[in-house]
Amino acid sequence: MKPGKILIFFLATSILYLGLILVDASSVAWYLKPLLLPALFLAVFFSETFRNRALLLAALVFSWIGDVVLMFADRGQWFFIGGLLAFLIAHVVYMVLFTREKRPYPTLYRNAIRWGFTAILLYLVGMLNMLMPYLGPLQVPVVVYAFTISVMLATAFIGFSAWPTPAKYQILIGAILFVLSDSILAFDKFYEPVWMASFFIMFTYLGAQYFIVRGVLALHLKRNIP
Repeated sequence: MKPGKILIFFLATSILYLGLILVDASSVAWYLKPLLLPALFLAVFFSETFRNRALLLAALVFSWIGDVVLMFADRGQWFFIGGLLAFLIAHVVYMVLFTREKRPYPTLYRNAIRWGFTAILLYLVGMLNMLMPYLGPLQVPVVVYAFTISVMLATAFIGFSAWPTPAKYQILIGAILFVLSDSILAFDKFYEPVWMASFFIMFTYLGAQYFIVRGVLALHLKRNIP
């Protein structure tokens, strides 16, 4: 099976899933959700063997576990915490993956990296400052999670200054979309309801996973993915 064709299948099923949410068929979309990430897993699994492939597969597995557990978040707080933990592990694995990826070009744009780190820090402080009064007993896990995704984004930003094109753009876009997805979820759950929250959370999340996978594959595969 060719990774490119599997990625196209992932995009097609993701569009179907998002369309079901838009037409208020969430009960049908609920059953489709667990089938989305496995397509990305298969795209990586059937690709050429490359350095850090096991890390990328592990990140997708923990993300899938988080997806499934969060499907039952309305049944109790522990399901939300369990999903949060699974995604926390996924982000840590992505951090390790981005850090271990080879950088064929020396790190450039050091001033840009400093500005990027400053922006990420401001985001972290601003988001937590807004949410803290509403987190209750979840303050510690949410703070740890917010810090982790910020570091994940920072490692992608460092890689962006040294990885080749187009992989560097794809991975950075994926990391930014991941942070955006988690931010919308947190804002909707703890601060105030977001219009069409389910759609925008999953739109940014699925885009994040797709671009990260496509970017990492682009760093290693000899041929471009169609």
